Amino acid sequence: MRKTAVIIGNGTLHRDISAIVDDAEFVMRFNEPNLSGGMGGTRTDMLLLAASSKAMQRRLVDPAFLESAAFKAVKEVVLVYHPGIIRKYHPKPNILSRMKGRRADWSMQAIELIGSAGKEIRIMPPQFYLDGCVVLGVSGPRMREVFPSTGFLGICYALSKFPADEWDVKLCGFTWEGWKRHAWQDERRWVEDRIAIGRLSMLA
Repeated sequence: MRKTAVIIGNGTLHRDISAIVDDAEFVMRFNEPNLSGGMGGTRTDMLLLAASSKAMQRRLVDPAFLESAAFKAVKEVVLVYHPGIIRKYHPKPNILSRMKGRRADWSMQAIELIGSAGKEIRIMPPQFYLDGCVVLGVSGPRMREVFPSTGFLGICYALSKFPADEWDVKLCGFTWEGWKRHAWQDERRWVEDRIAIGRLSMLA
């Protein structure tokens, strides 16, 4: 029997899948996990974070982030954007934003905070991000305009680590919408192709 990995986006869940999630062998969540009022379980083996966003700045000063059920449960926190990638490709705050304390990269601050909370933390290598861009067909100047989402990169990671003959990888809570700089439709098509060949399945 294959093991179950559940990858949970932060969209609304329309049914209670907490038993399935908490019984899985692996659960991945993103940024500020939406537990959907208890319908999404609490198990969290891996939490993927984008340390390049204004939202990361807010999390670093919000005590509720470290006190959330998902963060308390997590075994490993992964920063998906390497500082070198952020420095080379991601947009830089304007002067006014910098005067207000805004930065392009919050990686070191995240490492300090999350590490002091007793969690394992690591940063994915630059090639991981570059491979994601290749999958989406993002190259050249577009790499400074379009960025693979945390969710997409998480799915790529899971498929690379969990062989199809051993793992059933399930998705739920993905809406494929949000920040305008993500290639949502391309990401959705890629996922639908993986579903069509049986590499992924939808849980809810």
